[in-house]
Amino acid sequence: MRNPDSVRLYPFDRLIIGYCILMVLLVVVFGRPIHDYIDEILIYTSIAIFAAAIIRWTREDSGRAKAALRLLYPILLFTIFYRTTGGTMFLFFDKFYDSHLVAFEASIFGGDPSLYFDDHLLNTWANEIFSFCYFSYYLMLPVFLVILFFKGSYETIRRSLTAVCLTFFSSYLLFSLFPIEGPRWHFASMYAHQIKGPVFRPLVDMLIANGAVRGGCMPSSHVAVALVILFYAFREFRNLGWALLPIDLGMAIGTVWGRFHYVSDVVVGGAISVLAYWLVRKYYDRWAG
Repeated sequence: MRNPDSVRLYPFDRLIIGYCILMVLLVVVFGRPIHDYIDEILIYTSIAIFAAAIIRWTREDSGRAKAALRLLYPILLFTIFYRTTGGTMFLFFDKFYDSHLVAFEASIFGGDPSLYFDDHLLNTWANEIFSFCYFSYYLMLPVFLVILFFKGSYETIRRSLTAVCLTFFSSYLLFSLFPIEGPRWHFASMYAHQIKGPVFRPLVDMLIANGAVRGGCMPSSHVAVALVILFYAFREFRNLGWALLPIDLGMAIGTVWGRFHYVSDVVVGGAISVLAYWLVRKYYDRWAG
């Protein structure tokens, strides 16, 4: 029987702290010169300490506010984790490998889909629809988790956050293992048109200008995490799942339409989300035991 005063460590807690420790170790072993990585070491160490403090001093049975902090604190960290990948993008390799991915996709499609969109399909309405779908990603995770919290579905929060952490951290590691800067950089001189729209395209441009890192394209963590949310939405709120389905499909297209990702990034991101969801369904009880 569990001691009511004991600290309960959830699988997503282990993943967050474990990822921080792993990244510090990788930086220490592979980061040269090491002084270029001091900021990353401090960030990962600080996040691990912050998570440990939340785990130690907050409990979900100590009031609504503490329960929210205990269960939802990872939402505060994912953007920091993402931004920090910019400093470790070339931890293992010293260049982007877009040319290899472009050649692979050209052998399948006969060219780059985003260049085809630029030449033949761009229009204001389509730009806005796909930009809306892309923009919706930034609201999906916090809104979904808050809905679960007020519904009292704490166990689903724990399981879905475990899948989200697996998805994010796998993606972030791949950013460094196969650095890809994306079509908007690689083909910058080849696009003939701007992607214009009255509302959502400017919002997306603002977010990208202020929050995106150069690189971090393989895989598409946007698509991967959005699919994880979709899977759990269908389990908890079937109507919400059906509402999110076209948005997720539009997002998958919109990442390529908007020149943020190659098709391969989307496919690999989708595969990671399916694997993460399956692992949590199969092994979560063992991990939580």
